[in-house]
Amino acid sequence: MSPLGDGPGEGPWSAGEAPGASAASGIREAVAADAAALAALAGAALTHDAGEAASLVARLAAPPAHRPWTALVTRDLDGVAFASMSARDPHAGHIDLLAVRPEARGTGLGRALVAAAEDWLRGRGATEARFAGNPPCYAWPGIDVRYTEAACLAESLGYERYRVAWNMTADLTRDLSVDADLTLLAASGVTVRAAAPGERAAVSAFVEEHWNANWAWEAEQATGCHYAVREGEILGFAAWGSRPSWFGPMGTAPAARGLGIGRVLVRRCLAEQRAAGMSSTQISWVGPLRFYARAVGARAERVFWLYRRGLP
Repeated sequence: MSPLGDGPGEGPWSAGEAPGASAASGIREAVAADAAALAALAGAALTHDAGEAASLVARLAAPPAHRPWTALVTRDLDGVAFASMSARDPHAGHIDLLAVRPEARGTGLGRALVAAAEDWLRGRGATEARFAGNPPCYAWPGIDVRYTEAACLAESLGYERYRVAWNMTADLTRDLSVDADLTLLAASGVTVRAAAPGERAAVSAFVEEHWNANWAWEAEQATGCHYAVREGEILGFAAWGSRPSWFGPMGTAPAARGLGIGRVLVRRCLAEQRAAGMSSTQISWVGPLRFYARAVGARAERVFWLYRRGLP
C-alpha cells in the first residue's frame, strides 16, 4: 500500500527481541527471521516500486544508530508497518512504510497496522504521527499519489495533507559527458574525484558543516559519492544510492557556486549509475527544478503527499 523510514541499534531486528506487540490483534514486532518474507510482501504490495522493494525493507531496517524504530507485522505476514521516531522533533513519529498483500486488502489489516504503529509511537512520547519521509533514512518523501488506496486510508483516519514533494526522473541513456567542463574547472584549480572509502569521512564532515547531519549520513552511506576539491579544500559533493537507486543529496559550498561544479558532480554520479546497469534514476525530494532540468534534462514526474495527524 504505502511509504516512509528509521534506526538500527534500537530496532527489533538488531536487538533480536522476541515478538511482542498487540497479541489481541495478532500484530507483533518483526524479527530478523521475518526479513525474507517481508521483502516478498513488499514486492507484491508496492507495485510502483517492486524492483527495489527488498532493498527498501533492508534500508529501513538499518537506519542511523540510536533512532528508535520498529517493524510491526500481522499474524500471517500479510501486512507490515515500519514506524520510527523523528530525529528532529521528539514529539513526532513517522509511519515509514505500510504494505498489505493485495489479496488481503479490504479486511482491515491496514487500519490495524496504523493503529498499532500509532500506539508504538505514542508510547515513545509522540504527539503527532506522519506519513512523511523521516530523513536521512526513508523510503519516500510521502505517499506516492499513485498509491491511491494508501492516501484514501490516511485521509479516512483523519490525517491531513500538509505538504507536497516531488522527484525528478533523469534519463541515463542521454549524453552525460563532462570532459569540457573538467577542463574549465582545472583552469580554476578545481578537480573532481570519486570519494574512496577512506575519504568518505572528510566528505561527510564537509556536508555536515555546510548543510546538516542528515545529508552527512546519506553521503557516508551512499553507494557512490563524488566531490570537488581545490588546494585541499572540498567545494562540493554529490551522492547516489543512500536511498536505494535514487540520486541525492548534492550541494556546492556558497563560495564555489557559479563555477559549474554542480553540473559535473551530478553528471558523474548519473554516469556511475548507468554503469551499474540503470537506464533512469529518480532525483529525490527535489528543490531546484531548473538546475536538474538544465544539467541533465530531468523532468518532474513523481509526486508525493505528506500527511500528519495529532495523537490523542
